[in-house]
Amino acid sequence: MTFLGVLVTALFVLLLLAVPVAFALILSAVIAVLFVGGIDLMIVPQQVYAGIDGFLLLAIPLFLLAGELMTIGGMTDRLLDFSNALFGRFRGGLAMSNVASATFMSGISGSAVADTGALGKVLIPAMAKAGYDRGFAAALTGCANVVGPIIPPSITFILISVLTGLSPLKLFIAAVIPGLLYSAAMMAMAAYISRRRNYPIHRSAGAGELRSTFRRAVWALAMPAMLLVGIRTGIFNVTESSAAAVAYALFVGLVVHRELNLAKIWRALVGSARTTAVILIILGGAQIVSWFLAYENVPQRIADSMIEIASSPVAFLLLVNVLLIVVGTFMENGPALVMLCPVLYPVAAKFGVDPYHFSMIVGINLVIGLITPPVAICLSIAALLAKAPPREVTREALPFFFTAIGVLMLITFVPALSTWLPKVVGGN
Repeated sequence: MTFLGVLVTALFVLLLLAVPVAFALILSAVIAVLFVGGIDLMIVPQQVYAGIDGFLLLAIPLFLLAGELMTIGGMTDRLLDFSNALFGRFRGGLAMSNVASATFMSGISGSAVADTGALGKVLIPAMAKAGYDRGFAAALTGCANVVGPIIPPSITFILISVLTGLSPLKLFIAAVIPGLLYSAAMMAMAAYISRRRNYPIHRSAGAGELRSTFRRAVWALAMPAMLLVGIRTGIFNVTESSAAAVAYALFVGLVVHRELNLAKIWRALVGSARTTAVILIILGGAQIVSWFLAYENVPQRIADSMIEIASSPVAFLLLVNVLLIVVGTFMENGPALVMLCPVLYPVAAKFGVDPYHFSMIVGINLVIGLITPPVAICLSIAALLAKAPPREVTREALPFFFTAIGVLMLITFVPALSTWLPKVVGGN
C-alpha cells in the first residue's frame, strides 16, 4: 500500500472518530510513515513547522486581535445602530440591516464564524421579537456573514497569498467587488422574502438620526479604507497593516469610545490567541498532507486528468466549482487551500485563467461551504443562537444558498468583476 493510500485511509478513520482536524492530519501522517516505512519520522515535525513558518502569517493573529478589540470595544453596537437607521424604514428592514451589518463587520474581523456568533447574539433575538420566523433569522444571519472572509482584511486571501506567492494587496482589492456583490444579492433576497411574508417595517429614522448614527459608526467604517490606503501608498505592508489595525482598535476603544479596559483587552488577547492556535495547527497538519501529495506526484497526476476531462476553460471552471463546493462543505479553508492550491493553480495557468480571478473563485467557493449542508458551520451556530431546529434553518437557508451559487457563477464567468479594480488601483 502506498504512502498516500495509508494516509487517506488513516485520515478518513480518524475523522469518523471525531478526532479534531488538525490532530487527524498529523496522526495520519505519522501512521503512514510508520506503516509504510522508508521515510524518516522527523519529516512530520519538520513539515508542521514549515506549514506555520511564513512571515505573512503574522497578520492572522493581529487581524484577529484587532477584530476582537473592535467588537468588545463597542464597534458592533454602533454598526448595528447605523444599519438600522439606514434600512429600518423598509419592509423587512431588520433583515436588510442584518446583511448590512455583516458587510460592515467583514471589514473588521474577516471571519464568518466569529461574525455569525457576534451579530447573531444581537440580531436573531431582535428579529424574532419583531415578528420574523426564528428559522429565517438564523438562516439569514449565517448566510449573510459568509461575506466576512471575502471583503478585506481577509484571512482566506492571506492564506492564498502565502501558498501561491500572489500579491496580498491585489487579492484584497480584487475581493472588494465580489464581496459587495454577494452582500447586495443577499440583501435583495432578504427584501424579496420579507415582502412576500409581510415582515414588519422596523422604524423610519430621520436625517438627524442618520447623521448621528453615522458619526458614531464612522471609526469602524473607516478601518478597512485606512488599511487599504496605507498598504497601497506604501506606508505599511500587509503584515504591518495588521499591527496598525490593532493600534487603531486600541486607540478607538480606549480614547474615542472609552469602552475598553484591561479585563476586556485580556479577553480579546485570549480569544484571538485560541483562534490563531487552531488556524496554525491546522495549517501545520495540512502541510504534511500537502508534502505527501507532492511526494506521490499527485498534483501532476490530478492536473493531467483534469486537463483530459475539461476540454476548455469553461469546463475546467465548472469542474473546479463543483469540486470546491464539496471540499468546502467538509473541510476548513486552511487545509483545503494547502492541499488544493498546488493542484489547481498550475492547471488554471495552463487554461489561461487569470490567477487573481481564479483566487476569487477558489476563496468564495470554500466560504460558501460554510452554509452548505450537511455540515454548514455558520448555519449550525445561528441555529443554536436562535434555538431553532437545524432542519428548519436549513430549509430557510436554501434561497440564500442558491443566491450565493448564482453570485459564484457570475464571478466565475465575468472575470472583470475580479480583475477590473486591481488594474485600476494597481498595487504590488
